[in-house]
Amino acid sequence: MSRRRWTRARDFGRFGARQPVTARGLARDTLRWLRVLRPLILGGIALSIWPAMDPALIEPVGLLATDPERVDERFTRCGRGRGHACVIDGDTIKLGQRKIRIIGIDAPEVTAPQCRAEAVKAESATAKLQELLNRGPFEMTGRFDDMKDRYGRDLRALNRTNADGTSTSIAEEMRESGLAHRYVGMKSSWC
Repeated sequence: MSRRRWTRARDFGRFGARQPVTARGLARDTLRWLRVLRPLILGGIALSIWPAMDPALIEPVGLLATDPERVDERFTRCGRGRGHACVIDGDTIKLGQRKIRIIGIDAPEVTAPQCRAEAVKAESATAKLQELLNRGPFEMTGRFDDMKDRYGRDLRALNRTNADGTSTSIAEEMRESGLAHRYVGMKSSWC
């Protein structure tokens, strides 16, 4: 039995001798790769502009933030005939006629819970936020363009300066307590 000898380029089929690189061939290969990478490129662009589209996602920093607004009030639970400063739920407060949504967190809903577990957590989250706010004065900052959410609430980051000069985020304390999730642009389930 004789062995076949592979001596010519056509014997190797498409794996044979390399063809010279042409501009047309290079353009065809580039377009083929771009078709493969296009979804990844578009996904990366979408992820990079997503925080700018929803101002409730991230706290404003540096030049993008307003001057801090100092708040030194005693907070109660909101309800009929309640005071000037009150807590609506685990991520929303009221100061006078202003409703303020805390940037970066999502707490269970008090008004329309989806299940019994959410209703229980909502009460705990509201009580925890009230307790955190009543620990002492804090500062609120927002974006320089004074963005509001779709319900007309002011979006603010709440931070307290400690005695040692460090700053504590009230949103971070709510997340650490397990009574609020990080807000990522959509509501998460508490059931």
